[in-house]
Amino acid sequence: METPLSVHTTTDRAALHAALLPQVRALIDGEADAIAAMANVAAAVHTTFQWHWVGFYRVVGNELVLGPFQGPVACTRIALGKGVCGTAWKEDRVLVVPDVDLFPGHIACSALSRSEIVVPIHDRQGRVCAVLDIDSSALDDFSAVDVEGLTVLCQLMEPLS
Repeated sequence: METPLSVHTTTDRAALHAALLPQVRALIDGEADAIAAMANVAAAVHTTFQWHWVGFYRVVGNELVLGPFQGPVACTRIALGKGVCGTAWKEDRVLVVPDVDLFPGHIACSALSRSEIVVPIHDRQGRVCAVLDIDSSALDDFSAVDVEGLTVLCQLMEPLS
């Protein structure tokens, strides 16, 4: 039986993250527009890992508004503290949810999403200005390797904010 593309060993994931970071640096180097950078970064992450959904939500006023993404259609707006994204924003921390069905208040944009990771992105004043949201169709698909790699990736994007 073939292993789904979204499921990698920890070693594979570390190698994929290591290979992705220089690509992201090259994609955003010299780019002044955060939306354009988000679009290319979402595509690069999605292509690299083949996760179900990869995208950004931007803080606009008191809600998260859908930004560039790769995958099926998504929720357009998320309130502060709602769902995994709104909670990561409110608490200003990375959230890893091994089983989205067990997360209180999970917002189900796709029935195929089984696990999720959300990483905050900060502006120059240190406030959360966006989040990187990734959904996997596999349960418990995100590890400490992903937290580390995606956190570094999001830090690379912070000067654009």
